[in-house]
Amino acid sequence: MSQARRNIESSESEYWVKLHPAGRDIVLAVCDAELIDETFTEGELSLKVYRDFYGGVLVKEEGLKIHLQRATILNLVGERSVSIAMEMGWVDKENVLKIGGVMHAQAAIMFDDRTGKG
Repeated sequence: MSQARRNIESSESEYWVKLHPAGRDIVLAVCDAELIDETFTEGELSLKVYRDFYGGVLVKEEGLKIHLQRATILNLVGERSVSIAMEMGWVDKENVLKIGGVMHAQAAIMFDDRTGKG
């Protein structure tokens, strides 16, 4: 198997994640690994998956789930990333966009200031 093919196969189970502190919130930018540096368009909509925003560290699914549990604001790109967030209950299917055939979702997890619980 070629090195390029191995890289593609391994990236299919990896995710770029980057934390962005924003006051009391933690913004988590996530994309399926193979989507980094790509641009997707549909009509007037355009989605650029900037390395500066999404390209923190590469993680596998378990690492992604840990990051998702810590964040308060999510920005997700890619079928696998969005699907995991949906499975965890952070994103509803009706709130997912498709831009150029690629899934994109944003979510804010609201916490009660008195209890710290959602």
